[in-house]
Amino acid sequence: MTGLSPEANKVIAQARNDQIAYIDLQFTDITGIIKAVQIPLRGLETALMNGVWFDGSSVEGFARVAESDMYLRLDPATYTPIAWEPDGRRVARLMCDVVTPTGDPFPGDPRYVLRRALQAAAELGFRYVVAPEIEFFLLRPANEGDGQAPRPQDMASYFDIGDAEARAVRRAIVDALESIHIAVDSGHHEVAGGQHELDLAPLDALRMADAILTVRQAVKAIAQQHGLLATFMPKPFGGAAGSGMHIHQALVNLHTGANALADENAEYGLSGVGRAFLAGQLAHAREMCAVLAPLVNSYKRLVSGLEAPVYVTWAQRNRSALIRVPRVRQGESEQVRAELRCADPSCNPYLAFAVMLRAGLDGIVQERALPAAAEEELYAFNARRRQIETLPTSLHEALAAMEGAELVSEALGLTVFEGFLDAKRIEWNEYARQISPWEVERYLNTY
Repeated sequence: MTGLSPEANKVIAQARNDQIAYIDLQFTDITGIIKAVQIPLRGLETALMNGVWFDGSSVEGFARVAESDMYLRLDPATYTPIAWEPDGRRVARLMCDVVTPTGDPFPGDPRYVLRRALQAAAELGFRYVVAPEIEFFLLRPANEGDGQAPRPQDMASYFDIGDAEARAVRRAIVDALESIHIAVDSGHHEVAGGQHELDLAPLDALRMADAILTVRQAVKAIAQQHGLLATFMPKPFGGAAGSGMHIHQALVNLHTGANALADENAEYGLSGVGRAFLAGQLAHAREMCAVLAPLVNSYKRLVSGLEAPVYVTWAQRNRSALIRVPRVRQGESEQVRAELRCADPSCNPYLAFAVMLRAGLDGIVQERALPAAAEEELYAFNARRRQIETLPTSLHEALAAMEGAELVSEALGLTVFEGFLDAKRIEWNEYARQISPWEVERYLNTY
């Protein structure tokens, strides 16, 4: 096949060998919602060679109508059969970069945003590796017409074995992911009824962002096949734990292959680079929070008392800190990592990893000093005795912090930065116009 790279030819041969009938060409809008153009297998060679045209004018944050012509450039390294397709006609997916008709990267493409951040890291000699803990709920859907809301599939709790149905669904999800080479290190029941967690094995950030989108698809599809509803909504139930996405981070030295965050002879096992990396993320935590926790509902999770972070702090033992550096055993300094705990699974992972990385790199370049660890119980400490900055308490506050943030603007690029702010302001304004049942119950008769 002339004109194609060896990688592209390999994908075509593999798809034929897998008896694939259709290819989903996937990308995301700025909010992280997966979009796809589906082509039959016979169109794959042409698509790999020339890309695939689509109209970007109706995609969130992409382009004005006058600039709507765009192309999907297929990434051959992302070829993956979709193991949970129910109709027997095997489908595969390829992640795509969005380009202009001239072949230039489209600045509004979230994948391009992350590629730029990874290039900035490479220029400093680093590779960015991440491993998320993805939480979600399995719910029993409401019966049509009964007026009931979806409810948790079980009432088990943290690390409980749970019932046979929940274990079967979780195993089916892990089996499907492992079959397409997304490694799941572990899975378990979480604190709330119906809540589960999957811990993914570390990957380079771009591949992990692709994987997270695939995990979301797999979880929802397999739950549906079992008569359940899966949701990554951060806080579906009041009074119960919400779903976060803790992200374990490491920087790998491109020249030595060593973990640049680690120094086994230093306090907390953190190298100078590691301390500066954490300091950068703490310095920019408030302004990047809207990207990491992007929904109105996200801030119903980021409240005191349920292990979600509230204060801009770091620690080793304190699980309520924003960034935690888990302890590792002697001689295992390569396992040193920075666990960021405010993100939730509704975020766009490309944008989230991009701002996290840029913030950490800023700490390294600026040689920022890391403040003292906060190992005391933060939910109980006296705020008047020790002043500690807090995360935003609402999407409105988070957007205000983001709006004036030069680092976040540079990390996202102007197209995504302005598009994200516009989309989220609309979301906030829609929410602000709603009258909740709580307000009616609290105020109607009293006032």
